[in-house]
Amino acid sequence: MNPATPIRLHDDHVALEPLSLEHVPALEAAAADGKLWNLVVTSVPPAGQARSYVEKALQGQAEGHMLPFAIREQYSGEIVGSTRYYEIDAAVPRLAIGYTWYAKRWQKTHLNTACKRLLLEHAFETLGCVAVAFHTDVLNEDSQRAIERLGAQREGVLRAHRRRTDGSLRDTVCFSILAEEWPNVANWLDLRLSRLAAPTAGG
Repeated sequence: MNPATPIRLHDDHVALEPLSLEHVPALEAAAADGKLWNLVVTSVPPAGQARSYVEKALQGQAEGHMLPFAIREQYSGEIVGSTRYYEIDAAVPRLAIGYTWYAKRWQKTHLNTACKRLLLEHAFETLGCVAVAFHTDVLNEDSQRAIERLGAQREGVLRAHRRRTDGSLRDTVCFSILAEEWPNVANWLDLRLSRLAAPTAGG
């Protein structure tokens, strides 16, 4: 299976839908919850720019190196953010998970664990990836802690790796999970979900 082939992933908590222009209004509303575009350590579309955000993601999909999703919370039915596979290398195969953001009211709930559980399961068990990577801004300590809670191993820091939205240089912290580590990580994520998830969580 081509890793960039659109697919819908879902469980009782969340549905990851192939990103499309139909999601633009809902993504605008989700990003406005907390005015997330003001956080320079995240890649959230500023007000009025969700369409170009989606178009750029879909261009990456057409070029074969991205697979973007809209995140729908199952209990409320709301679109609450976005995530994607990127840096897809089908020859290895491996990929990265990132560009992830949630409306403020859904941050620090069970949703991130549920989303990552679905994405990792598909990457390892369907796509046959040998490794999945995670990258985050050295300044984004919340993101680093969240990635570590998934069971990913910290690899190191790429200094002066890329530009932030404000033009400043970003150091990138790199993490990964290997295929042989996935069974233990899956068990850990299932345990976390059983502890965190509730029908009205975040509502």
